[in-house]
Amino acid sequence: MSSPSATGQPSVVAADPAPIGLFSTAVRLGALFGPAVFGVTAAGVALPEVAAALHAGPAAVAWVLTAHALALGIGTAVFGRLADSWGVRAALTAGSLVLAAGAVCCLRAPNLGVLIAGRLVLAAGSGAMTAGCLALLAAVDPAGRARVLAAYGGVMALFAAGATLIGGMATTWLSWRVTLVLPALSLLAVPFCLGLATRPGSRRPVDVAGASLLAAAAASLLLLIQAPALDLPGAVAAVVAAVLVLSWAGLARQVRRRADGFVPRSVVGDAGFWIAAAIGVGVYGGLFAAMYAVPQILARTHGWSVLAVGAALLPGAVVGAVLSRMAGRLGARTGRRLLAGATTVTGVIMAVSGITGGGAWLLVAGTSLALASFALTQVVLTGEMSARLPLPLRGAGMGLLNLAFFVGGGVGSAVAGALAPSMGLSRVLVVVACFPLAAAALALTQVRAPKGEPGR
Repeated sequence: MSSPSATGQPSVVAADPAPIGLFSTAVRLGALFGPAVFGVTAAGVALPEVAAALHAGPAAVAWVLTAHALALGIGTAVFGRLADSWGVRAALTAGSLVLAAGAVCCLRAPNLGVLIAGRLVLAAGSGAMTAGCLALLAAVDPAGRARVLAAYGGVMALFAAGATLIGGMATTWLSWRVTLVLPALSLLAVPFCLGLATRPGSRRPVDVAGASLLAAAAASLLLLIQAPALDLPGAVAAVVAAVLVLSWAGLARQVRRRADGFVPRSVVGDAGFWIAAAIGVGVYGGLFAAMYAVPQILARTHGWSVLAVGAALLPGAVVGAVLSRMAGRLGARTGRRLLAGATTVTGVIMAVSGITGGGAWLLVAGTSLALASFALTQVVLTGEMSARLPLPLRGAGMGLLNLAFFVGGGVGSAVAGALAPSMGLSRVLVVVACFPLAAAALALTQVRAPKGEPGR
């Protein structure tokens, strides 16, 4: 049952719902978003098997993660805007079809190129699930939001904790192909979340030009980072660089021309949005890079099986469930400090591992904390930005925020893949450590909320 919010729009959860209603909402939304985690963490565990089966090198196979991160971010942003325009129910329905099509493509892919194409489609559909979850979560009435976030954080951390083990089990007992389509499990949660989508869409037209420019900018950025590893000719790299510059320039012009376009001027004009985006880039960049490098190091150097990698990461990642549940009940300032502490330790461990060639369990500890930081980021920054964004722009704002997160993750895995041939996988971790350490510094930067707290 919904009630009017401060803006006059109906909220997803009533102002004073029963505790069971809050918990049920959190579990449903966590189950909708949670499988998207499998696209990175579970897939990272399966990378050695993918490389062996398709006869691909480390740089090429990194695109299994990079392409997913790119399409997941763009899909989240696009479907977030569609959720504002069409309504969450329609966006989830359309996204379900895209997700199912991508899963079929991955299962049938005869080579790495087709597999990456399938992962792009799969991730775009997974982005619709993510966007729907975030739009519904952000629309929860402030009176119950803290309790929903606390339970939601626990659910998300459990997905993060179990992803590596589930990925190892699926790869070992079924196939690496099954592991790569685990995000399709979100489809099972869709019917249970449609009932939460009570707010109709605004029916405002979607800024197609703005969406295209943003997608071109993100794709060209990741491609340019990978240019050396992909052996792109100089002329092609120059064209990609030109596309990057022109698309960003065109996007900036589009934002100036259309205040309510695909990239709303009021959202990107908020300093708090940019700081939150930068924190997420650091956290996700470190996680994606670690999930690219660490399973391969453990498999090649230490002789671990993918099942052993998944099982080893599970206990440490469970800590994320506890921390994120704590963060959901804490204020924004304390939650930021908790996130800063987790990312600092993550970065230090990764740096030490890269410099000393540290043992297997040190690698496991750093990657486990990266998983915990991911769960904390979802809880802390989702709660913070839900209070900052005006209701009509919550889908767009949360979509753009998570686009930044996932593109940052793609940059992390792309950087690791590009540097691995020359530096080696272990030494790459020294560079990877810069991502969580930067996130830690930014997490301690506070920005005053806009006057009137439009999100409330």
